Amino acid sequence: MIRGRGFSHDSQKWQGFKKRYENKLKDKQEVLHKIKQAEKEKGTVTLLYSARDEEHNQAVALLAFLQKT
Repeated sequence: MIRGRGFSHDSQKWQGFKKRYENKLKDKQEVLHKIKQAEKEKGTVTLLYSARDEEHNQAVALLAFLQKT
């Protein structure tokens, strides 16, 4: 799990959070590979989040990162 400290779901801090989160994800290649492999094998991967904000949360940041890589 990667926690995003300092974000507190404040949309004004979103870009900074997203950048820090992406930097942490770069060190999680094994996990990212497993997610991509699951997508290839099963066709769909569901990313869950518990934030009330549907546009600014870890799942959105993870999806954007996965789509770039």
